[in-house]
Amino acid sequence: MGEIIRAAGALLWRDGPTGTEIAMVHRPKYDDWSLPKGKLDAGETEFEAAVREVAEETGYVADPGPGLGEVRYQVQAQRGPADKVVVYWAMYAREGAFTPTAEIDDLRWVSPDEASTSLTYARDREVVERFIELVTSEGA
Repeated sequence: MGEIIRAAGALLWRDGPTGTEIAMVHRPKYDDWSLPKGKLDAGETEFEAAVREVAEETGYVADPGPGLGEVRYQVQAQRGPADKVVVYWAMYAREGAFTPTAEIDDLRWVSPDEASTSLTYARDREVVERFIELVTSEGA
């Protein structure tokens, strides 16, 4: 069995002037737009990692909401190919402000529809679709 890399992240959202907005972060190392996420630190739970990563990457304190499942994909690790498993939660942006860093140099707030077409990876777009289904089912 190959190596498994555990990570966690969030779909960070807020109420914007025209409705729900989702945060997309830009990583210059990969030149991609994604959802905030990162590897677990030693002794950290997935949930703790998700909360920490949102704060580190976006500058926002968030109120955690429901889980949005996990995504799996292959990455190249030091010892060869590995499976990366990322668990996501919906988190409401309560307060904060984004400050660019070397890891994350930009943050954009976009509508769910725009996120569905602008995120670089299909796996992130799947998380957005889960969020949309959750919001739609709760609002019905």
